[in-house]
Order: sequence, then structure tokens, then C-alpha cells
Amino acid sequence: MKITDLSMPIDTGHIRWPVERGKKGDFNAGDLFEVSWVRTTCHGFTHMDAPRHMVPGGDLMGDLDLARVVGPAAIIDLSDVKPNEAIDANRLSHAAAHLRPDEIALFRTCWDRQRDWTTEAFWREAPYLTRDAAEWLLEQQPTACAFDFPQDYTIRLLLDGEVRPIPEHVTHDVLLRNDVTLIEYLVNTSALTGDRTFLIALPINLPWADGAPARVIAVDGLVGAAT
Repeated sequence: MKITDLSMPIDTGHIRWPVERGKKGDFNAGDLFEVSWVRTTCHGFTHMDAPRHMVPGGDLMGDLDLARVVGPAAIIDLSDVKPNEAIDANRLSHAAAHLRPDEIALFRTCWDRQRDWTTEAFWREAPYLTRDAAEWLLEQQPTACAFDFPQDYTIRLLLDGEVRPIPEHVTHDVLLRNDVTLIEYLVNTSALTGDRTFLIALPINLPWADGAPARVIAVDGLVGAAT
């Protein structure tokens, strides 16, 4: 059984998300315990979105059926993607022709191999999905979509404090609004091979939240997993 960790480490110094971390107690001072703490956004690093993130009155993380984010995943290989490339429905329909209903759509652009995810270039020069690509994905009836790049063009604009109308956040407007869970900002997808894997994406149990950090792994060779 091969396990591939697809999760960004949560640490300080990121250009997009502030992270505060500290520790209570000190063994050197004679304390019996050391207890680390961290404070950051629910929508930073590798995480998933609940509909409430974009939809007033939408479901929260506590409403998520984990069966939607744990299961067979079709690996959509777009590793030849170019910086600032618009991935449209025609391109996606060829790369993801093997995606079946009720599977997870797992993107493999290997974007973190082209641009370091701790730099502005990762966000400002990323490929992105067009609206017709998001609509094509919705038609395939995935349970979730897992992205290893900033999938909406509007995400780069957030670095400058520019918040565009929701319809321009195409994957959020088309997919999340229709209850397709978004699993965002994976890394290390270059380690994936083949057309399929078994994806386990488990959010921190924050039932009141509109999003949550997640540990995401791909498991190949899992006994009893659907293929």
C-alpha cells in the first residue's frame, strides 16, 4: 500500500495566510507538559469549502457526508499546463474522459513543480478553469473536486485586496453552489501515477464552520478499494 501526502504544511511566513503559533509550557523550565497552539484561517493551506462559504444559508462543514470526500478518484493529468493557461471544457473533456459519476475529480497539474507555493508567482501565474470547464465538471456528477492549483482566476486578485463578484469565482459558483465539495490547494501530485487512486480527504471536525483545514492523502493498493 502506497500513501502519498498531498497536504501543504501549515506554517508561518506565508504570503496569503497569517499563522500565529506558540507553545505553553517549557520542559527547560521544569514544566511537565508542552502544549503547542496555532491560530489561522479555515480557508488556508490545504482545506475544503462548505457551501456556506459562498451560499447564504448553505450547508456547513457539519453537514458534510464524508463519503463524498473519501473514495475512488479519477486523476486528471494536466501536467503539461502552461502558466496563466485557461483550462476550458474542451481541454478538460479530453483529460478527464475517464471521470465517472460519484467519483472525486483529482487534478494533477503539478503546479507546485513549476512555481513554489510559498511565492506570489504560484498564485499570480497559475492556470485556471473557465466557466464552461466548471460546467462540464458539474455535468459529470463528481462528489468533490480536488485542485492542486488556484483554480479560479479571481484567486490571484485577492493578493491585491480585489474581491470580484461571485459569478467570476467560477468553480465556487458552479460547483460549490451545487453541493460539489471543493478540496483546495493540494501539493505533491507529481507523485501520483495512473488514472485512478483512492483519495482520503478529512477535514478537521468544525461543524459550525464554512470551511476547514484538511489532511489529504492518496492511497494506492488499498485492499477492497473500488477502481
